[in-house]
Amino acid sequence: MKRMMLTALLAAIAIIAGAQPQLGDWAKFGRYQKANEEVTTTPHAVLMGDSITDFWVDADPDFFTSNNFLGRGISGQTTSHMLVRFRRDVIDHHPKYVVILAGTNDIAKNLGDISLENTLGNIISMCEIAKANRIKPIICSVLPCNYFYWRPEVKGQEEEIVKLNTLLKEYAKSAKIPYVDYHTAMKDAENGLPKKYADDGCHPNKDGYAVMEKIILEYL
Repeated sequence: MKRMMLTALLAAIAIIAGAQPQLGDWAKFGRYQKANEEVTTTPHAVLMGDSITDFWVDADPDFFTSNNFLGRGISGQTTSHMLVRFRRDVIDHHPKYVVILAGTNDIAKNLGDISLENTLGNIISMCEIAKANRIKPIICSVLPCNYFYWRPEVKGQEEEIVKLNTLLKEYAKSAKIPYVDYHTAMKDAENGLPKKYADDGCHPNKDGYAVMEKIILEYL
């Protein structure tokens, strides 16, 4: 009986501990805090995203500086992270456009399970916040990827990406928001990102970013 009570107590403690909020800057407000304070010119566009946007700035910094774009991508982030930091990293800069490229890490379950509908809901919320602040949102398709090397246990992600992109395209049409279809332009026969565009199958290399730049500039 005592052992059973002790086991129950330990289980309760574990549940309580697991329910405690994460310590630290979980949404990474600090990542761009100093950079945001140093912005002196109103940007033409802010590119909001995850590692794909994050690495883009390093791969081709001139693309951002010459077009007066700000890159506000953070590696590993989900749409939930982005929605939380949207005000500081986008709204406070008062850009003409915000380009939202998000959803890969939701499908990869980086922050746990989330339905495609709730991922879509986070992106819709970002668009609505942008519109309320007279910023024009642009929604991008999730890039093709048929293997998450950092989440090998996640299967069928290429189909989930297609499903999410369908939802994004439908919402963009109904809300009269531009939809940028990187997926169709870059996918291979297996709905993956081919070697010519990505060394790891998910993150574009310079040639991959060159394709994306040509496409997105048509909207900006």
